[in-house]
Amino acid sequence: MKRIFLLLSLTIFAHPALAEDGAAANETFKSVITEQLQAIARDDGASAYAEAAPNVQQIFPSPDIFMNMVQTGYPQVYRNKQYNFGDAGTDEMGRPYQKVEILGMDGARYIAIYFMERQADGSWKISGVVMAKEPETES
Repeated sequence: MKRIFLLLSLTIFAHPALAEDGAAANETFKSVITEQLQAIARDDGASAYAEAAPNVQQIFPSPDIFMNMVQTGYPQVYRNKQYNFGDAGTDEMGRPYQKVEILGMDGARYIAIYFMERQADGSWKISGVVMAKEPETES
């Protein structure tokens, strides 16, 4: 229940951003998300936190609190075997997003939708993440 609230709260607080060229946005989103994922992997809370949008930083007011949330709420992001980027786009509410496919340490596959928000200085930050386990398929 706590996890569902967290996912919903991060999604609710994501704000629409101005659209930019799809290919450029995709590369920019990949860069921001990669920076955060690499920082998380090396337990660099300050660098991971720096890629979070102000709305996320308001909910998690320090790098330590943010990292604790990632460790407990998003263990597949905290530690994973690999990740690959999917499509970038804009959802029905006008929010830019980047799809990330994650192979968890548990061997399961997950889809993470990273919502992105353009900042006043023109940079992009991560304003929320929604994650779901991919349904298992029989081989």
